[in-house]
Amino acid sequence: MFRRLKTYQLVVDVSLGVLFFLAAWPIEHVVTGATGYGAPLQGTFPALEAFVIALFFGAALAVRRLSPALALGLAWAGALLQMGFGRPPGFADVAIFAVLYATAAYGGSRVYWAGLVSALVGALVITVYLAAGPLYSDGLTWQTLPLALVMLVAAAFALGLAWTIGALVRTAVRARENREAQQRAEAEAIAEQERVRIARDMHDVVAHSLAVVVAQADGARYAAGSDPAVVTEALATIASTARSALADVRLLLGQLRHRQGDGPQPTLADLEELYAQVRAAGVRLRVDVDPAPPGEPPAAVQLAVYRILQEALTNALRHGAPGGPVDVRLAWLADRVELGVRNPLPPGPRTPKAGHGLIGMRERAQLAGGRLDAADEDGAFAVTALIPIGGLA
Repeated sequence: MFRRLKTYQLVVDVSLGVLFFLAAWPIEHVVTGATGYGAPLQGTFPALEAFVIALFFGAALAVRRLSPALALGLAWAGALLQMGFGRPPGFADVAIFAVLYATAAYGGSRVYWAGLVSALVGALVITVYLAAGPLYSDGLTWQTLPLALVMLVAAAFALGLAWTIGALVRTAVRARENREAQQRAEAEAIAEQERVRIARDMHDVVAHSLAVVVAQADGARYAAGSDPAVVTEALATIASTARSALADVRLLLGQLRHRQGDGPQPTLADLEELYAQVRAAGVRLRVDVDPAPPGEPPAAVQLAVYRILQEALTNALRHGAPGGPVDVRLAWLADRVELGVRNPLPPGPRTPKAGHGLIGMRERAQLAGGRLDAADEDGAFAVTALIPIGGLA
């Protein structure tokens, strides 16, 4: 029934209604009544009648945005009182146009259509009232019928125009709200994608670093009694790996907190450091790059290759057969890069499951426009990926 308005909107509307009432009251007091045009109204209580009519239309104007339904009811009550007093249209009737506009622009579904019906019915009522009143001394005849029809069309056009303008404003406002809602939804989707990307990067960094740290710590524990130098080297590798992981985590948390740029991302130049960390963890890593990159691959391709290799090597370190060789193959072709990581599996039954690492690798490849497969092959676990360069596969 009532819309929520801002304080200044309510103050403006009420002030406008009061000013309209103060202007319409004296004007309505001198309009022509049923006795003819150009003279003060010859009614029983002309001042009271003018006051009541101006009050109803002023109130309708004041609440037109707060409650279009109430405003429409007040406007109809004022019009019926005006006809009941035998008064012709006057200055106060201007409020009807603002009320019809408000029903179309701000009203609910029922009020919206009630405004349109009121415009059409109001035009008919005005025409009939004037035709039966002082406008035609002999009433409506065949001679005056054309003029009455013209009056009906003019009234319907004027009232309908006010309602139509409100409907157009309503449509524009709805379109703007829909556009803003769509923009908010798109921004939320982008933010969610960014959070997923950061979570995936966090998983890659933490999982790989912890796998290296655990492998080094286990090796140092076993060699502590026989070769103290191995312990020192293992601690150095653990410290270096932990510092690198801490720097990456801080960068990712900074992105998550401040939503700034992506920051520096791993490239092909960082692969040698990745290989060194894996070898330092005791893995026999064999890398074959043939052919080499023909130039500088796109940054997205470099990032995808690095993260896939990082996760695949982490899985090999955590789940592969201890001491078994891990083979890495990279083939940089003209339109794509083919990647493969293969490591032996420990003996015994295994329950295959798709963890976050495998899902993340597959998403990495798909985001770059490629594909990734991972499966057991003759006692070994093989990860193969194909990522296009400069287009979709």
